[in-house]
Amino acid sequence: MYLHAAVFLLGSAYTYQHNAHVRVDVFYRQFSERKKAWVNLFGSLLFMLPVSLYIGIICFDYVLDSWRLLEGSREPGGLPFVYILKSFLLLFAISLVLQAISDIICQGLKLAGAQAKQEAR
Repeated sequence: MYLHAAVFLLGSAYTYQHNAHVRVDVFYRQFSERKKAWVNLFGSLLFMLPVSLYIGIICFDYVLDSWRLLEGSREPGGLPFVYILKSFLLLFAISLVLQAISDIICQGLKLAGAQAKQEAR
């Protein structure tokens, strides 16, 4: 269970970085590189960053309380170290926030570079 949580929660930012996440690209695939950069920039600014920050803020106390108690499973023979498992939630949010910031910068540089190329002509 711990490995399963680690793969999905910690691997999501890596997947986002390599543009391997699920995307409904009915229109996106036909866009020019400049339009794709705008879509990615606004998607990161309006959706990815706020949602990731919200997840981090909401789960912070949840994870902190679990660490204070050194929480384990309540079931007999259940999983120990539940606080480590819950920590993956916070690491998930932090890694997505960092990746969203990176993507915003990257898309901004792409758009600035495209603008500079157009002005040079």
